[in-house]
Amino acid sequence: MPDLTSTRFPVNVDAALREAGWQPGRWDIKLAEEWADTLRAHTSPAGHRHAVFPAVVEAWAEFGGLLVTPPGHGRQIAPAPLRFDPLAGLHLARTLGDLGRALDTELAPLGEEGENSEQRAILAMDTEGRVYSIDHTGDWFLGRDIDAALATLVTGTQPTRLTTAP
Repeated sequence: MPDLTSTRFPVNVDAALREAGWQPGRWDIKLAEEWADTLRAHTSPAGHRHAVFPAVVEAWAEFGGLLVTPPGHGRQIAPAPLRFDPLAGLHLARTLGDLGRALDTELAPLGEEGENSEQRAILAMDTEGRVYSIDHTGDWFLGRDIDAALATLVTGTQPTRLTTAP
């Protein structure tokens, strides 16, 4: 018999996800494939293209379309709503490509964080499933996988700023 008292996520993260419409086993591969096709077909005016890979397609299939509203004030920073829609990063192929090269990986858009365009950050995932946030203040590491990143974002834990070597 399954253990119904334990969850994959911390309790407050699980509650925020369920409030947004997520449930264990949620899987919309059709939507994920549509997004993958749209991103693959997009080329920036300068010729930059998006990377699409299994880890990000799986994240889109599980969380795609959700708007997650954090339930509290946050541990260290104020958490912001998250929207899982990679098309929020459609026109950032160069930005994601540049950061991916700096990290020696590829990045794909995952969605966005923030309530308005002035405070918005783009969420991205690399080929290993690690999650990042890119905003006007810098580039941030959110977690080694989507679960850790969601815990960071929903609980308002301070993410780690990425730095470049001298």
